[in-house]
Amino acid sequence: MQNKKVLYMVQGAAIAAIYVVLVILFDSWSFGFIQFRIAEVLTILPYFTPSAIPGLFIGCLLANLLGGAIPADIIFGSFATLLGALGSYALRKHKWLVPLPPIAANTLIVPLVLKFGYGVPETIPYMILTVGLSEIIVCGVIGLVLLYALAPLKHKIFTSALGH
Repeated sequence: MQNKKVLYMVQGAAIAAIYVVLVILFDSWSFGFIQFRIAEVLTILPYFTPSAIPGLFIGCLLANLLGGAIPADIIFGSFATLLGALGSYALRKHKWLVPLPPIAANTLIVPLVLKFGYGVPETIPYMILTVGLSEIIVCGVIGLVLLYALAPLKHKIFTSALGH
């Protein structure tokens, strides 16, 4: 039992670290009203392991902190990623649906943060469109490619953590 808890924490920490590194590497794409946050491709990982849920949340939280985000973005942007990860885990029995929760959560929450937190002058519908399209590309297209690429390796990469 202790080994499973350690494995769970290690997997979550590794996912958080990868998320932060991807945001930092693609910094200019990760923030703003037109975003293309490559790190969001990792939101398909709850399909493989429940440890991805806290890993993605902590990774997003740290990335937003390190990226100089305002408190509202740190809180609500990270919450959007958490909601997406929880939804992806809930839909893990349906591969094609796994990317939908992070797409929906970020498409609805991030434009509100941009408008009311950062005062971005663009309209909310326009930001819903820009954030939504980037989430569809990153999570829905690239994320599904990653999911299908990792699926044959899941028992080698994602050994069981906490009974999953």
